[in-house]
Amino acid sequence: MSPRTITTTERTGEGTAERVTDHPATADITLQGVLEALADPVRRTIVRGLVHAPGHIACGSFDLSVTRSTRTHHFKVLRQAGVIRQHYVGTSRLSELRAEELERLFPGLLSAVVGASSATESTETAETTEIAVR
Repeated sequence: MSPRTITTTERTGEGTAERVTDHPATADITLQGVLEALADPVRRTIVRGLVHAPGHIACGSFDLSVTRSTRTHHFKVLRQAGVIRQHYVGTSRLSELRAEELERLFPGLLSAVVGASSATESTETAETTEIAVR
């Protein structure tokens, strides 16, 4: 097992099933990797959804205009960069934002990116509405 891999164990009624995912350890999360992961608007949409989520969210519950395989790719990029952590409950892969770890490593980065992304989306929505009204 590589040093960047953390093993996640799921306990079920029948026993324990091991699922290995490629979450980097906190010490291995880099600013470059996080910024590259957050550069894509689809991934920023996922992060915004997780910021406002009350808990863990299944990957399939995000309203994204991409194919299932592309969605899987975006979650993988976020996971490998250390932005999110994923685990299984039954057959569902649930995601959570690693907000505390990211805030400790890069203070203010996550809130700045989410805030700027939300403001940009609001402006684009307003411009689209204005164009549609004309």
